[in-house]
Amino acid sequence: MRAIGLDGFSKGWVAVSIDGDQRTISFHSDVADALSRPFDRAGIDIPIGMTDDGERGCDRLARERLRPHTSRVFTGARRWLWQEFQDPDNANKEARRRGQTAVSRQLWHLGKKIMEVDAFVRANAACDIREVHPELVFLRLNGGAPLPRKKSEEGDTLRRKLLKHSGFHDIDRWLSEVRIGSGAKSDDMLDACAVALAAHEPSGCVPEGPQPLDGHDLPMRIWF
Repeated sequence: MRAIGLDGFSKGWVAVSIDGDQRTISFHSDVADALSRPFDRAGIDIPIGMTDDGERGCDRLARERLRPHTSRVFTGARRWLWQEFQDPDNANKEARRRGQTAVSRQLWHLGKKIMEVDAFVRANAACDIREVHPELVFLRLNGGAPLPRKKSEEGDTLRRKLLKHSGFHDIDRWLSEVRIGSGAKSDDMLDACAVALAAHEPSGCVPEGPQPLDGHDLPMRIWF
């Protein structure tokens, strides 16, 4: 099983690969480059599959699992937001006109990456590419106990510890040496490791049961 986990950052994507006992990290400007190597399954920390109103059952279930930290799941991704509008204020005016919730600034700024992944997944339907939420993975690794904020010292330390126990023995070196010059932050790299774990050996998903599909037959399911 050759698995790749991707997490976005300001300059592109962090890619963490698991192939047997070998674990590697690399940085790429776009998804196509990050997934140009052979792989059996890839996980991406980005919405895959969208509805016209931004409501997805998988987001609701993920937020419930992460309670009390429900805000760690961004909700409301809609293709038309970025296809039809260039700024969030006008997009939100249209959303309200349609009786929909407004898009947050955090989610709006993810739009370029969301649409990049959307186009790639639709063009590569034969590939096993899954949506993964790293916070759900860390929750699982932590025995179901809520974790401190990832940008806090306590949260960073705990996530490193959980990844080391999961086979990422070089994580400290990656964060201190490999990260230099990449533009990626520590939490970007930690999240990519968690996504790779879920791609390599998924523990579960939300929702369970039949796979919900969007209008382009993309799955609306989050793995962990």
